[in-house]
Amino acid sequence: MVSMSDKKYFIEPERPPKMIYCSKCVYPKSSATPLAFDENGVCSGCRTASQRVEVDWDRRKKIFERIIEEYRSEDQSNYDCIIPVSGGKDSYYQIHLIKKVYGLNPLLVTYHGNNYTPTGMKNLYNMREAFGVDHIFFTPSIDVLKTMNRMGMVMMGDMNWHAHAGIFTYPIRVAVQQKVPLMIWGEHGFMDLGGMHSYNDLVEFTYRYRHEHCLRGYEWTDFLEKAPEYGEKLEKNNLFPWMYPSDEEIENVGVRGIYISNYFKWEANEHGELMKELYGFLEAEEPFERTYRTMSNLDDMHENGIHDYMKYIKFGYGRATDHVCKDIRAGQMSREEGVKIVEKMDPVKSKDLYRWLDYVGWTEARFDEVADRFRDPRVWWKDQQGNWKKDNLI
Repeated sequence: MVSMSDKKYFIEPERPPKMIYCSKCVYPKSSATPLAFDENGVCSGCRTASQRVEVDWDRRKKIFERIIEEYRSEDQSNYDCIIPVSGGKDSYYQIHLIKKVYGLNPLLVTYHGNNYTPTGMKNLYNMREAFGVDHIFFTPSIDVLKTMNRMGMVMMGDMNWHAHAGIFTYPIRVAVQQKVPLMIWGEHGFMDLGGMHSYNDLVEFTYRYRHEHCLRGYEWTDFLEKAPEYGEKLEKNNLFPWMYPSDEEIENVGVRGIYISNYFKWEANEHGELMKELYGFLEAEEPFERTYRTMSNLDDMHENGIHDYMKYIKFGYGRATDHVCKDIRAGQMSREEGVKIVEKMDPVKSKDLYRWLDYVGWTEARFDEVADRFRDPRVWWKDQQGNWKKDNLI
């Protein structure tokens, strides 16, 4: 029999309200991409994705054609556009459409964060051969990258901030330097995942979207300012790749970034199969531990790995959830199938962590201690034994 004095051992630990999950896909309310839920429990990402069947894609295609003709270099004295590329399936599709279908002469720009998988590098080299276009392949100082890996992890729980910032900064710097105003992006990530915008908005790339969402409100100046505090050393002249051009520089060239997904129905799985067939695009040679897709994020071994594990630590879900939601919305997977995948793969602490620890000179204990600081209190709580707990889909 339990005495009154023993009741304290049975008190439920303090915990957040039960997590809400989308009734159609598997996104939680705590999503890193802001979500809104309707009266049926369907998230804004699913509602926006459903708009694609209503879009007049023939009309959108004509709008796209008018835009690119406006920017085509009539005297062939310059490039027609810039395409930021990683060498992935989406990059292949962007170049296929611009170069092979519409005959434009693009300049490809790649930010190389020093984390390419072997397959990703093969695809990058093959891409240059397959399309026969000029390509700027930029790698920052490796010592600076290691410093920014460590600092990004401590400052915001993201060792890959430098990569997000590089992808959304360096190509714009090139556009200004080369005086090429039109930039061609693939899909708008926050719109695709969370329904940030309607397909009727025809949203374009902005500095505000880059700064507030892609970069989480941080800039290179934050790294420069905080480096001494964290025992790191950075100089201003180390940070050129992450310095966004001024408004005046942007306006003088008239830089404009458009998203192909606003003008052509974007189906990543179909694009991947087409690029494999037409250009020999390769899937990952080994399966990932944290997602079932083998065609995504091959340019960075940590994106599907330990970088994504940090999203799980923060928000309680990971890359498997992202991919499952896309496939549910595309009609390629049931929610029941997706739940099983998510429950199996999202919690995995992937072995690429050990490459990263060696790369930056950290121990696993140091990583775990820093990681735990970023657990979202809407998601995580500790049980009476001190173990982290969260609400799962099942």
